[in-house]
Amino acid sequence: MLSTLRIKNLALVADLTLELQPGFCAITGETGTGKSVILGALNLVLGRRADRGALRSGADSCTVEAVFDVASLRAPLHRFLEERGLEPCESGQLVLKRTFTATGTNRQFVNGSPTTLATLEEMGGWLIDLHGPHDHQSLLQPRLQLSLVDAYGGLESERDAFALRLRRRAELEQAKAALIVDERTYAQQLDLLRHQVREISEARLRAGEEIELESEHARAANAARLLELSQGALAALGESDEATLTSLGSVGRSLQELARIDTGAQSLVDLQTQAAGLLRDLQAELSRYADRVEVDPHRLTELEERLDLIQSLRRKYGGSVEDVLAFGAEAREKLESLEGRDAELERLNQELHALEAELRQAGQALSERRRSILGTLNRAAERELSSLGFRQSRFEASLTHDADPANATETGMDRMEFQFAPNPGEPARPLRAIASSGELARVMLALKTVLADQDAVPVLVFDEVDANVGGETAHAVGQKMATIASRHQVLCITHLAPVAAAAATHYQVIKEVRDGRTESRIQTLAPAERIAELGRMLGGGPAAERHARDLLARLPEQGS
Repeated sequence: MLSTLRIKNLALVADLTLELQPGFCAITGETGTGKSVILGALNLVLGRRADRGALRSGADSCTVEAVFDVASLRAPLHRFLEERGLEPCESGQLVLKRTFTATGTNRQFVNGSPTTLATLEEMGGWLIDLHGPHDHQSLLQPRLQLSLVDAYGGLESERDAFALRLRRRAELEQAKAALIVDERTYAQQLDLLRHQVREISEARLRAGEEIELESEHARAANAARLLELSQGALAALGESDEATLTSLGSVGRSLQELARIDTGAQSLVDLQTQAAGLLRDLQAELSRYADRVEVDPHRLTELEERLDLIQSLRRKYGGSVEDVLAFGAEAREKLESLEGRDAELERLNQELHALEAELRQAGQALSERRRSILGTLNRAAERELSSLGFRQSRFEASLTHDADPANATETGMDRMEFQFAPNPGEPARPLRAIASSGELARVMLALKTVLADQDAVPVLVFDEVDANVGGETAHAVGQKMATIASRHQVLCITHLAPVAAAAATHYQVIKEVRDGRTESRIQTLAPAERIAELGRMLGGGPAAERHARDLLARLPEQGS
């Protein structure tokens, strides 16, 4: 649901924050107070074109911010945000913000992250349906009409199974296209793959080999110096007249004489003994190390050649030995596939042929299931339309089947078109061809009532739904909105008291002059204020207020 709408410097609004409630919310006010600014603000956060003429006079920029509670949104919002690098929703709240300036600059944000108008528009289709003199209406889209019919009839599993087959067909066609090349290109691909596989295979690479080789190369390249240093250290330890071990032996003899005279100095003898032992261990290890150092120019050449080979393969096939090995494995698979091209093509063609038959059969079965529920849907829609003043209208969810699987989409092999004929004798026309915004809004209201459980868009906004209606039709409009509001949040801008009386929450738009400037503001009406506003809508006076009380009494749960 839409929980907060903040508007700054749009039309007559200087700075307005509207806290919205769930359920049915009616918005009323005298003509010219600025009720339409709410629709303009919503259009902005839905990514629609900004009209610089809508900027409040004297302002340099306009900002609209909308906060949605998306905890129960059925659309894949989390994945959508993640794929576009946008901040996730915190505490189940989605924040959309749009700013435009007098110079035509647009800036838009999702949860504080900058984004594009196209992203706003795509997300807006999941969040809000505007019904009235607007075109942000999901039910005008044939693709969504088909999805709603499937949801109405519980056909999602059949449609998903069809889509799975279609994706498999795309995979097979892609594999087939990779095999179908002209002979010259085919021969070139074979030569290249054979060379790559042979070159990598003959190198006999091992994972981690390069690190081992580099360590050995460092030793081999410096073997002479390593031998010189180790032999020098050995000489310093024990092979010269001034060797450390010789000197340490002399120290030991002095300490033993010291301890003989002063028994308290025995600990010094013990320390000398330990030091001598450690130096003898060092001497032994150093001797073994020197024995292993080998000055071998031939081995050094071998190591350099091996490292050069690995570097060459890395430059061609990957950043590491592991990458080169992975490239080789993939090249081998491609080579095997190309070498067995004819057999592979035959296998792919057979699988595609079988899959085409499955698609044709599944598409036909899905189409028949859809047709079996259209009568029920059409009759339900016509009943709702009749109560909204279209007593002799005709509604038709028209389905067209294309038997060619080549034209199939993931929704099947059908095209859906919701059509409507308001008067007897007139042909039914697509909903998007209905000229009257008020007429279209009432048709949408009827359909939203029928499809309330299947429609995933959480917020419905109606404007001019009450155009050219009155009497019992007005009561029916209000009742249907209240019914839909049990599953969706409904915002209705209305001039009809029976419609406004059916709302759970009533907002009034007021125009006033502050500091010499006209401003629009909006307030939530308390019960007494609500009676006064409904009375005004009914013409004013004591009789109108009594009528307003009667309207609220018809809906006691709304009018308390």
